[in-house]
Amino acid sequence: MPTEIRQENVEKTDSRPAEPPPRPRRRPRALLVALILGAVGAALAIPVYNHYAVRESTDDAQVEGHLTPMSARVGGTVQEVLVNDNQYVKTGDVLVRIDPSDYQVALTRAQADLADSLASLTAARTNVPLTDITARSQVENAQAALAVAKSGLKAAQDQVSAAQARYESVQARLREVQANQTKTEADLERYRRLVAKDEISQHDFDGAQAAATAARAATDSARAGVLEAEHSVTLAKSNVIIQQARIEQAKAGLSGAETVPEQIGVTKARAGAADAKVQLSQSAVERARLDLQYTVVRAPADGIVSRKSVEVGQVIAPGQQLMTLVPLNDLWVVANFKETQLDKMRTGQRVEIEVDAFPGKKFIGRIDSVAGATGAKFSLLPPENATGNYVKVVQRIPVKIVLEPNQDPDRLLRPGMSVEPTVLLR
Repeated sequence: MPTEIRQENVEKTDSRPAEPPPRPRRRPRALLVALILGAVGAALAIPVYNHYAVRESTDDAQVEGHLTPMSARVGGTVQEVLVNDNQYVKTGDVLVRIDPSDYQVALTRAQADLADSLASLTAARTNVPLTDITARSQVENAQAALAVAKSGLKAAQDQVSAAQARYESVQARLREVQANQTKTEADLERYRRLVAKDEISQHDFDGAQAAATAARAATDSARAGVLEAEHSVTLAKSNVIIQQARIEQAKAGLSGAETVPEQIGVTKARAGAADAKVQLSQSAVERARLDLQYTVVRAPADGIVSRKSVEVGQVIAPGQQLMTLVPLNDLWVVANFKETQLDKMRTGQRVEIEVDAFPGKKFIGRIDSVAGATGAKFSLLPPENATGNYVKVVQRIPVKIVLEPNQDPDRLLRPGMSVEPTVLLR
C-alpha cells in the first residue's frame, strides 16, 4: 500500500511544469578586474620567461685547478724543510734542501775526470801533426836512401866492369911477358952454348942473360898485376852485393814509410776517441752539476703548499712525493650540464658563476670547451646499455668554463669548491 502511494506522488510530481533556473547577476567590475590582472600577469610573465628562456644553469659544478705533486729528483737526507702546510709560496721559493755533500764530491770527481780527458785530447791532437811530419820524413829518407843505394849499385857494377876489363888486360899482359920470357930464356940457352964455343962474345951473352932476367921480372910483375886485378874484381863484386843489400833495405824502409796514411789515421782515431771521452766527461760534469742543483727543491709556480709529508732528517728516494702545490692563478670551472641543456651552448658564451662559499658574490667566465664524452663514459665502470633492461637516463656532459682575468685577486677560490654557473645563451 505505501509503495503505491509513493508511485502516485512521483507521477504527480513529474506532471508539474519545470521552473526555469535563476539567471546569474552580471558583474562588470569583477570582469574588468580579472582582465586587468591577466594583462598585468602576462606583462610580468613575458620578461620573466625571456629572462629564463635564454639561460641554462646547473648546481653540478665545481672549481678545478692544477694539483702539482712536488717530488725529489735525487735521493738523500733532508737537511731543511722551509715551508708548512697551507703556506703561500712564490715561484722559485726554496721548499726543501737535501744534504749536498755526496753530490759535491761527485761533481769534483767528474771535473777531475774532465781535466784528465782534456789533457789526453791535447796530447792526441798534438801527435797528429807530429806523426804526419815524422812519417813524411821517413818516406823522404827512405826514398833518398833507395836512390843512394841504386847509385852505389851502379857505381859498384861499373867498378866490376872496370876491374874485369883490367883483369883481362893484365892477363893478356901476363901472356905477353910469359911469351917474351920463353923467348929470352931460349935465346939465353942458345947464347950459353955459343959462348962456350967462343962463337959469340961474352958481351952478347951478358945481354941475352940480362934480357932473360928482365923477362922473368916482367912475368912476375904481370902475375902480380893479375892477382891484383882479380882481387879488384872480387872487391867490386862484393860491393855490388853490398849495394844490392842496401837497395833491399831501402825498399823495406820505403814500404814501411808508405804506411803514413794508416799511421795518421790511427793517430786521428786516437784523437777522436780522446774527443769523445772529453764529451763523455763533460756530460758527467753536467749531470753531477744538475744533481747538485736538484738537492734544492724549489716551487715551480705560485701556490699553496698542501699535504706536506717530509720532515728534517728523513731519507728520501728519487721521485718520492714530498708535498702538493696548488697554484691559484690558473683555476677554471667544470659544470656537468644535462645533455638537453647543450642545444644552444656555444664556445665563448658569457657565464655568471655563484660560489656556495661566498653568497652574493658573482664571478664572470666564458665557455671554453665541451668534453668529448659524457661523464659516465669516463667512470671506472661505464654503463653498458646493450645488456640487461635499458632505462633511459639523461646524461651529463662536462663543460669547461674559464674565468675572466682578475676575477679572483684575493685568491678566494679553491679547487673543489661547489659553484652554480648560469650560461647566458644570448
